Amino acid sequence: MKLLTIPAVALLLAGSAEDKPSRGLTEVAGLKVGQHTLTERPTGCTVIVVEGDGAVGGVSQRGGAPATIETDLLDPLNMVDKVNAIVLAGGSAYGLDARQGVLLFLEERNVGWKVSTGVVPIVPAAALIDLGFGGAPKVRPTADCGYKAATAASTGMVAEGNVGAGAGATVGKIGNKPMKGGLGTASITLPGGLVVGAIVAVNAIGDVIDPQNGQVVAGARTEDGKALADVRKLLRGGLVGQRPQPRPGESTTIAVVATNARLTKAEASRVALMADDGLARAINPAHMTGDGDTVFALATGRWDGEASVSVIGALAAEALAEAIVRAVSKAESLHGVPSARELGTVPARIQ
Repeated sequence: MKLLTIPAVALLLAGSAEDKPSRGLTEVAGLKVGQHTLTERPTGCTVIVVEGDGAVGGVSQRGGAPATIETDLLDPLNMVDKVNAIVLAGGSAYGLDARQGVLLFLEERNVGWKVSTGVVPIVPAAALIDLGFGGAPKVRPTADCGYKAATAASTGMVAEGNVGAGAGATVGKIGNKPMKGGLGTASITLPGGLVVGAIVAVNAIGDVIDPQNGQVVAGARTEDGKALADVRKLLRGGLVGQRPQPRPGESTTIAVVATNARLTKAEASRVALMADDGLARAINPAHMTGDGDTVFALATGRWDGEASVSVIGALAAEALAEAIVRAVSKAESLHGVPSARELGTVPARIQ
């Protein structure tokens, strides 16, 4: 077996997400992705289903206003060692109800932690708040949404943009002229067979920045709404306090990164922590008190090779940053909120 160590980070560009068409997160063997988008209002859920007995899981939660469940199970100090699915949802804390449908879906298939009465599926979840988008705030994901998403899960291409957990997402909320956020995914495959992927629903207060060139892709707009304001300039110029501010707790970026390598729970949490740096590279500012930013990590162990946790974490950060850029690039304008496509700011590699 070939051991990948820190110098292997030099291979990042050779295996970057834009080199070839990719299914995104489902490039990681053992994972399926399913989504359900509600029609009454733009919101929904995205479900990552682990095939077989599950995958080792970890988490990094650095936002100041999280809406999550079962994250304590991922602490290396605690007993449960496998995750059966992860749910990303809109609808704020109400949207966590989508998880109940995934529990039912897995229980029907006898998948979960074995107990004397059967199984208890292990399903961590995180939600973002999109209740103010598109009217009808009482329309939010339910158990039925989660069940339908899990039923639809497949290893095929993952839909991006205004779908699933990203359906009602917006970005650039410093000011009163945001842009459309969404759901994105990306993956990196190295020549030796190591795969690292990411999927993310982007509903951030900050702007989305392309790490490859530092350009704003989507975010706060100028007063006339026709151009990007660039929150970095607003912050440095002392202008942020002069603009309407987002209410605390009404934004969040939630993500899953995954690899086909074998990791322990502690290593999976380290990968999640390092992947979170990718979130900060592509969103500025990130991890604010009004963001509930949460990154889950999964390791399916389907690859026979070995890789440094540091390399996997570095790759996860790269994949997550690219997935964030793709999320806003694939989104479409909706309910009067323009998209990057409408403003012509989508990176050429994604168009």
